[in-house]
Amino acid sequence: MLRSRPTHYTSHPEQWAALLQALGLVKTVDDGGWCEYDAGSGRLAVGHVDHGHPLDGSTIFGVEVGDLKEFARRTEEAGTQAEIHEGPAGSTVRISAEDGFEFFAFPAGRAPDGTWATASEADPGLAVVASWFSPFLGLAANDLRNIGARPRTEDDESATFTTKNGGILQVIHGADVSNGELSFEYDGDVEPLADRLAAAKVEARISDDVLYVANPDAVGGAAPASIVLAKAPKQQTAAPSSS
Repeated sequence: MLRSRPTHYTSHPEQWAALLQALGLVKTVDDGGWCEYDAGSGRLAVGHVDHGHPLDGSTIFGVEVGDLKEFARRTEEAGTQAEIHEGPAGSTVRISAEDGFEFFAFPAGRAPDGTWATASEADPGLAVVASWFSPFLGLAANDLRNIGARPRTEDDESATFTTKNGGILQVIHGADVSNGELSFEYDGDVEPLADRLAAAKVEARISDDVLYVANPDAVGGAAPASIVLAKAPKQQTAAPSSS
């Protein structure tokens, strides 16, 4: 079991809650300053921080897995460093990519029906995209294959992968190794999403089939002006995976 689950930190949690719910995500965890949302594919965690905090407006790449020990074993066996990490919030797996990037795999919870599905009320066409930048695109893409992600598209500038139980993982060519921005994909027409956002009083515009949503964290220049939601490719080339 593998799915995308980045974490976004913000000093504007109420605005983010309205935006995400208008997009079709469903809140499944609400623990004070920590919330988690299900999309049709993938999940998103949102952490509340004070304005001016170093993490304010940033997104941290991450994934969820069903069995931490088995995931670490398979990842190590495939050639990427992975180790169980014990922290204040419990156990995770720390993955050390060849380009120097590090990210964590978090334990996933099962749905009420016992499967790994996300909330049935979430918009089934919406997928959460977790990204990182790397000057070594090939190395980073190989590490994503090693954690069980399924290759979908690859060129000189980026590589995208699907995950077995939902969401998209992406590595983008960049000068330095760093976390990417939060983004989404939608399998369908984006016009209804724009209408839902307008009803929730969230500013958005469509250009060339891409939906640009006003970023609540852009106030004061803490983050990009827009959150990008692109239409999913019509044809996907996912390869079978046993992870």
